[in-house]
Amino acid sequence: MAPLLPRPPSRRLSLAARFAFAVACHLGFVAAASAATPANTAPRPNIVLILSDDHGWADVGWHGTEIKTPNLDALAAAGARLEQFYVQPVCSPTRAALMTGRYPMRHGLQVGVVRPWAQYGLPLEERTLPQMLKEAGYATAICGKWHLGHFERAYLPTHRGFDHQYGHYNGALDYFTHIRDGGHDWHRDDQVNRDEGYSTFLVANEAVRLIREQPAGQPLFLYVPFNAVHAPHQVPEKYKAPYAALAEPRRTYAGMVAAEDEAIGQIVAAIDAKGLRGNTLFIWSSDNGGPAPGRVTSNGPLRAGKGTLYEGGVRVPAFATLPGRIPPGTVVNAPMHMVDWFPTLGGLAGAPLAQKLPLDGRDAWPAIAAGQPSAHDAILLNTTPTSGAIRLGDWKLVLNGGAVDADDGDAAPTADAAKKKAAKKKAAGDSVELFDLAKDPYEKTNLAAANPAKVAELRARYDSFAVQAVPPKSQPRAPGYQTPKVWGEKD
Repeated sequence: MAPLLPRPPSRRLSLAARFAFAVACHLGFVAAASAATPANTAPRPNIVLILSDDHGWADVGWHGTEIKTPNLDALAAAGARLEQFYVQPVCSPTRAALMTGRYPMRHGLQVGVVRPWAQYGLPLEERTLPQMLKEAGYATAICGKWHLGHFERAYLPTHRGFDHQYGHYNGALDYFTHIRDGGHDWHRDDQVNRDEGYSTFLVANEAVRLIREQPAGQPLFLYVPFNAVHAPHQVPEKYKAPYAALAEPRRTYAGMVAAEDEAIGQIVAAIDAKGLRGNTLFIWSSDNGGPAPGRVTSNGPLRAGKGTLYEGGVRVPAFATLPGRIPPGTVVNAPMHMVDWFPTLGGLAGAPLAQKLPLDGRDAWPAIAAGQPSAHDAILLNTTPTSGAIRLGDWKLVLNGGAVDADDGDAAPTADAAKKKAAKKKAAGDSVELFDLAKDPYEKTNLAAANPAKVAELRARYDSFAVQAVPPKSQPRAPGYQTPKVWGEKD
């Protein structure tokens, strides 16, 4: 049913008033129409959301890397580079933030990653991004890494809003054999799959197939969380050849970045071939900062890396591109967080945002497409029992920044690594750091002692979040635990 138009103005009104009414009618500027579609009458876009794993902040062309990323560079140049885009320090928490629009401290997933043997996952009461988009009529698919729980079928992607699933449940699997800790981890529609090949290209091939077969007239949400460029560092030899001058393991990592860029180019080409480019929103970012900066990845001048709350751990390369609605060559410096994609995409899709569990995310579209300020007054970067950080405007408070609660890898920690981690926490003590990111984006000068009032202000906001946190979930591998032959199945 077409929305009802307002009554015509009386002839006694001024010519200007009648002209304004005519323009409003012509544009469909009525409340019902505005509620039905985003940005008044703009069509609902297809959404291709690509997540890279452990990609260093500086390892993209527009940040000056020696690694060639032509497809990422072209997409970024065609839209908006998000230069102050924040995520969580490690993998699973970032994915939980994306899927729910809520900080992972609300899920108990704020520390570490969901281990292969974990008997928990993203809580079932959470409404997920694909569930919301399905309500708006989207076809939904995930091609790549889930990493939010698989111990029961209710936690698998096809039970969390995805019409279609392809890829793996865990992190750190072998790129060629698709084995993790002795168990096979490759699936289609949450059933075991034996496709052979390099996982980066298998993921891209499936994404391309879905794009080709997508029915005309139905919008698509395609989530492509690559396992690239996470360890183990593996890539076909030809991708390493251009980087012979680099020392290992960066040489192999560079080849992995190049292979992933090629795979992303294949997905873009499929969108172009289908004639969908003009109404497809491409989003890309890393899930956390680059690990081992200087040896494997590069986070440029940002401080530290994966597993920390400094900028190198939580600020990542990112962009959003949508022809005709995001001006090309845009650079967005408004701070935003992974939780923001939930309400932002919901708004673009015309999806219902009202839900039982309140969102932490804010609609970032005005900042991305129209240059408006950040919708956040504060962004929680994390809160754990021993450490945390928050950004308020240009100010950032870091509590016990050297006490890394978040495991900085997906593999089971060795006894030696656990000892080193405990020693690092002890050495960190109880530290408070305050940075003015406008003047000191690389966090070189701690201003806490000179600004006690500002510390108190940020600490009060931080504490208001911390008191809402649920205890972190964690589960060590049980003695005698036997890896299943296929992850997600009972032997």
